[in-house]
Amino acid sequence: QVQLVESGGGLVQAGGSLRLSCAASVSTFRILVAAWFREAPGEKREFVASISADGSPTYAASMTGRFTISRDNAKNTMYLQMNAVKPEDTGVYYCATRWPRGSYEYWGQGTRVTVSS
Repeated sequence: QVQLVESGGGLVQAGGSLRLSCAASVSTFRILVAAWFREAPGEKREFVASISADGSPTYAASMTGRFTISRDNAKNTMYLQMNAVKPEDTGVYYCATRWPRGSYEYWGQGTRVTVSS
């Protein structure tokens, strides 16, 4: 069982920056693929970015260049650096993890990001 706790959300003005964190409860985090998803008001949950155990990132096309995913396996923590945020980035951001060949089965409770125009 992997417990995930997100933090770092809040209110930010358009064009600003925010860093989200996702702390895992177990050291096996280091071998898991970890990802960020977001759910905008009235929308389906969508993929934002993922990072492999060795640190290779993958981004949704619309996030490339503005968001940076990273991880610190020594701290069992993953991050999402959000720059040049836009009002459409508003939503609840969730972190999730999976085994290398599995589906995302462990999810956090989410952290809310609100971008004002």
